Amino acid sequence: MNRITIDGIELSLANPVELNLKWVGQEELLKQLLAAWMVIDERDIPFNPRLIGKPGVGKTTLAYAAARRLSRPVYLFQATMDTRPEDLIVTPVIGPDGRVQYAASSLVTAMLKGGVLILDEGNRMSEKAWASLAPLLDDRRYVESIITGLRIPADPAFRIVVTMNEDASTFEVPEYIHSRLQPQIYIDFPEADEELMILKENLPFAPTRILTYVVEFLQRAHAADELYSVRDGINIARYALKMQHGTGTEAKALLPLAVERVLGDEALRYLK
Repeated sequence: MNRITIDGIELSLANPVELNLKWVGQEELLKQLLAAWMVIDERDIPFNPRLIGKPGVGKTTLAYAAARRLSRPVYLFQATMDTRPEDLIVTPVIGPDGRVQYAASSLVTAMLKGGVLILDEGNRMSEKAWASLAPLLDDRRYVESIITGLRIPADPAFRIVVTMNEDASTFEVPEYIHSRLQPQIYIDFPEADEELMILKENLPFAPTRILTYVVEFLQRAHAADELYSVRDGINIARYALKMQHGTGTEAKALLPLAVERVLGDEALRYLK
């Protein structure tokens, strides 16, 4: 196991993630995120950007793609309403020998390794959890572990990005944290041509006519301000193709059933 010792205290480190995600289209958003992380002078520090949008628009995919552009290890922390400060920093665990050991979170591991941390769905966390990150998100760039008594500084190469769903906030993010999570990059549903590119990237085995039909369905739903996402479209097309396989039935004929099974019968109004 990967370990590091700081001031006589040994920490076991988390592993980076390898995700099968590829950002397709909207290159401008990728440039904006990379610019936020840039350091242009020795007295400069990187921003801590947040990506905001409806579920399924690709916030995590964008964050991962930008991190890979930096050729740095990528770590992911999934925030929940139960996330505690110690979950974000260092957690005590019982080792095989019955002794207490200390596990660094994915965030602290990214800080120590000079990696990129994706804090996913950050607006699900409580103020108490956010307060533990306040010194990391300003020019101090460190966290303090109450459990171990350690003050852990971030490597200069460390970067963080926070994703937030527009419609799934569990807690209000404190104002002093808002000011530390800048800039705000908004991600909207893609245009039809980009949506088709995304579907083709994820379903290269699917006939274009099927994917085009799904894109038309999604575009009508977007125009009606429904929350149906590209992810939903991928699932609809994939399910229709699975049901069609080996039956001789045209996959397009099975799309209404796939839509109903994935999104419910209320979504059928957006099919032709």
